[in-house]
Amino acid sequence: MIKKLGIEEEKVPELCVSLYKYYGTTMAGLKAIGYDFDYDDFHGFVHGRLPYTMLKPDPVLRNLLLSLPVRKVIFTNADKNHAARVLNRLGLEDCFEGIICFETLNPTNNDNSSADGAKFISSTGNFDISKYSARPDSELELPTTPVVCKPFAKAFEKAFEIANINPQKTLFFDDSIRNLQTGKSMGLHTVWVGTSHRTDGVDYALESIHNIREALPELWEADEKAENIRYSGKVSVETPVRA
Repeated sequence: MIKKLGIEEEKVPELCVSLYKYYGTTMAGLKAIGYDFDYDDFHGFVHGRLPYTMLKPDPVLRNLLLSLPVRKVIFTNADKNHAARVLNRLGLEDCFEGIICFETLNPTNNDNSSADGAKFISSTGNFDISKYSARPDSELELPTTPVVCKPFAKAFEKAFEIANINPQKTLFFDDSIRNLQTGKSMGLHTVWVGTSHRTDGVDYALESIHNIREALPELWEADEKAENIRYSGKVSVETPVRA
């Protein structure tokens, strides 16, 4: 943001918080308020600085996933290269049926149109989101973004269509409460990963994804009772989706 877009360094932390709050991702927000950049360049610059070497193979999770007799699809806001690199580092590259990622959700999104067809502000006049944050009830209208991403309903609708998913028969695993609450409102059954505390919009909470078999043993019965599987919330399960 500082090097490529010329944003003043002292403004970056507050800007990132605001963009994430209103748009789900920093990139979606930057596009909305008028910054012009190439998506691939953005992903390459940001993810190119991540310490991937800190990720180690996870044979426990690999064995759990391979033994799980139901469809498994990744649903992420990240780009395909980042998702593939993380999976490879973890040793999970062959554990999922497919990946729904940035490119999947935004296949031809190269113009200045938002996901619903509305236009967003021109790069010749960047929207001052700090003024909007200070007075969100003012007459200022928050510009829309051309980027389709979680936690917004459009991303979930596209994911359901692409993966041929019935949300009422799907478990959705995520570490973001906003993503989970949207998923729950759209019919998904939700699992919050990284905490043991349940809250609104959460059906299950797992401190570690490694606890999945203890928490949801019924999933491993799917091959025997595909049409009659029930977990403790009395909802049939067809497809777990991991963010």
